[in-house]
Amino acid sequence: MSNLKYPDDRMYHAEHLWALKEGDKVRIGISDFAQDQLESVIFIDLPNVGDHFAQGISGASLESVKTTSDAIMPMSGTVVEVNDELNANPELVNTDPYGAGWLMLITPDDAGQDGLITAAEYAAQVAGK
Repeated sequence: MSNLKYPDDRMYHAEHLWALKEGDKVRIGISDFAQDQLESVIFIDLPNVGDHFAQGISGASLESVKTTSDAIMPMSGTVVEVNDELNANPELVNTDPYGAGWLMLITPDDAGQDGLITAAEYAAQVAGK
């Protein structure tokens, strides 16, 4: 598991999603740890543009050969874009979780990042699992 990566340019949520601020929007995806645990993702149920989610609520679900897992929102906000490329290529969350495998772009309810942790804090958390 030591080969997993957690880029410092984003914040993480204890439920294994990352949040990357891009101007007044936030891009969201799953962590390297999460994709590693899921193994081969075969389907992703993405939200609709305009959907609003509170932090800690499932915003999407990911189905793998092992299980189906909820993508727990790292922050509250309204979906403004989803990664439609995942419909045809759900494995992008496995091969590029911090790039092409992103899940959605939201307009956050506020600029607060309560409940989010740094890459180092997240790495320490998952190392204990």
